Amino acid sequence: MGTATLRWVLAAALATGGLVGSGSAVTADPGAAGVVSVDPVDDRRQTVTVFSPAMNRAIPVQVIRAADASKPRPTMYLLNGSGGGPNESGWDVQTDAVSFLRGKDVNVVTPYGGANSYYTDWLRDDAVLGRNKWQTFLNEELPPVIEGYLGANGDRALAGVSMSGTSVLNLAIAEPGFWKSVASYSGCAQTSDPVGHEYVRLTVELWGGGQSVENMWGPAGGPLWRANDPLVNADRLRGTPVYLSTGSGIPAAPHDTPADRRVQEGRIPLPVQLAFGGPIEAAIHQCTVNMTNRLRELDIPVTLDDRPAGTHSWGYWEDDLRSSWPFLAQSIGIG
Repeated sequence: MGTATLRWVLAAALATGGLVGSGSAVTADPGAAGVVSVDPVDDRRQTVTVFSPAMNRAIPVQVIRAADASKPRPTMYLLNGSGGGPNESGWDVQTDAVSFLRGKDVNVVTPYGGANSYYTDWLRDDAVLGRNKWQTFLNEELPPVIEGYLGANGDRALAGVSMSGTSVLNLAIAEPGFWKSVASYSGCAQTSDPVGHEYVRLTVELWGGGQSVENMWGPAGGPLWRANDPLVNADRLRGTPVYLSTGSGIPAAPHDTPADRRVQEGRIPLPVQLAFGGPIEAAIHQCTVNMTNRLRELDIPVTLDDRPAGTHSWGYWEDDLRSSWPFLAQSIGIG
């Protein structure tokens, strides 16, 4: 049994032993991972706040309970992009994911926070972002707590978009076999080569709030950059079904036109989407093709949705979630 798995088992024992009913809960150890509070959103949605010992703070987590909770159900972890969510930047606001997944026999878990963090364990604390130990939280602390709270069955899938499209691959690589499947929508699977490094740096520094990418993985070319490069470590995905999606960067209807709902609602100006989303997706397309080829070289099964058009934008990721659902559902044993 690996160290991370052992920690998971111990945390699960604490979580299930400390929960009282389905409301607010505490763990036996105040310093352990556990539910801090539960706030209802509607009949099936809640915001469950979970304490992370690794980050020494409480993390809000959006939960959608399975449509039929008469027996233990699997759990799908759906990560937001570089905005971290909420603040108009996540799945719940930008897509129809909530209404789509409400009808499924799966618990859906989406942490709030982690903007520009790559949902990874940072080398050191950052003056802007503070302490980031997201890989520890997502692979070790959160699952036993939230799945214990939900009465889940222990089967879990993981999906992410853009920034977290890279993160989900690294999370699966860090703990082989823990996730039944992983889906990456428009996530660059290369981080340690010069182009990949620059993309990561831009996501963390330029599109963030002034934080330093060296606080994340150290100087360029250092060992942590290679350790967190899915392409370099693709062999550790053996046994984990992988779904990859990407567009070409070429604008297309209906999402790259004034007809798109997000454009009509003013969530992003169309000229910005075209000017930035096109080149970004074109670069990610190359990353994704490279990752697909590497997995196939290793004889590791991978499903690729290579769209002939489309920019780096939420309309396509809404489509990707629906397209990948049969793949994800099969991996966790639901129809």
